[in-house]
Amino acid sequence: MSAPEKTEETLPRKASREARRQQFIEATIATLARNGFARTTLTEVAATAGLSHGLVIFHFQTKEKLLIETLIFLAKEYRDNWTQALAAAPDRPAAKLDALIRADFVEQICNTGRLGAWSALWGEALSRPLYVEHGATYDLEYAQTVDGLCAEIIAEGGYPHEAAAVGRVVRVSLEGLWFDLMTSPQPYPVKEALASMFQLATAFFPKHFNLSGVVAL
Repeated sequence: MSAPEKTEETLPRKASREARRQQFIEATIATLARNGFARTTLTEVAATAGLSHGLVIFHFQTKEKLLIETLIFLAKEYRDNWTQALAAAPDRPAAKLDALIRADFVEQICNTGRLGAWSALWGEALSRPLYVEHGATYDLEYAQTVDGLCAEIIAEGGYPHEAAAVGRVVRVSLEGLWFDLMTSPQPYPVKEALASMFQLATAFFPKHFNLSGVVAL
């Protein structure tokens, strides 16, 4: 069996505590994507990081604590990504929804390693209560943001829709496309997943979107 792929170059021996912890979190993400939840062990994570088993125990003590820290990191990374995209978007609700949709498919978070890790964690029943405990606030903020943007677009365009229902469809569709990218027996590029979301946005908001994204009004 070949040795586990290293997640990054080895840090200096006297790297800071935070840098070492982050190295182990990235190694956990890579190990989850490669091995799945059950076969992710502290030994495998240490090998992926290119560090000692004792060092991962020093920083995290148990697999559960390491997985909690990894979940928190992934949830915060996801939130930081979409909030930054939203802040940079033009001050129009449709432009902000466009930015929010595109944010889900940027390489930083929509890549094989991240998708594989999310799939491993979300597919394991034991990890779900951990996510609910540590990621529920982020999910609520995201849902309220999507619903609010949909409400503004509906009012602006005079669409006969109910904002909460449309917002739910948008969120579920984004989650479903991520899952499909992870599991589809016929792999397709991320840009096709993005195009699917704009097909959906065009169906709900034809005055504001076309198949390429938001339109200028």
